[in-house]
Amino acid sequence: MDDSRADGPPTVRQLRLVVEAEDYDAAVAFFRDALGLPEQAAYSGGDGARVVILEAGRATLELANPAQKRLIDEVEVGRQVAPRLRVAFEVDDSRAATERLVAAGATEVAPPTVTPWQSLNARLDGPAGLHLTVFQELRSPEEREALDGFGTDA
Repeated sequence: MDDSRADGPPTVRQLRLVVEAEDYDAAVAFFRDALGLPEQAAYSGGDGARVVILEAGRATLELANPAQKRLIDEVEVGRQVAPRLRVAFEVDDSRAATERLVAAGATEVAPPTVTPWQSLNARLDGPAGLHLTVFQELRSPEEREALDGFGTDA
């Protein structure tokens, strides 16, 4: 299948979020071992330079206006807590993932909460200064689209 488009630029093939981790080993243990992101590659260089690339499944870029960001914080946490950037991971079981990540050193900001968009979301502060959401979808995209207020902008 040819992903190039005759009418525009080539499509993006990957979204990679690059995060500087002061405590690299703790961050690798948290994201690779506790969260379960498989290691795709790792490299090292001079002066102790190290990087690991972890698979995170399908990548999406969620753009929210300030009102939506405030709404998400209110629903998931009950107050404004998220910085401008937040990393969200879809998991099979939000409760188990939250317990595992707290045991691995994350700070629970808010426990798993059912949202109006029908997912079970928990908020955590993790290593490398990342504010995280772990979420479990409770309904299929088709079921959610049938609910009031859901759909696409397209």
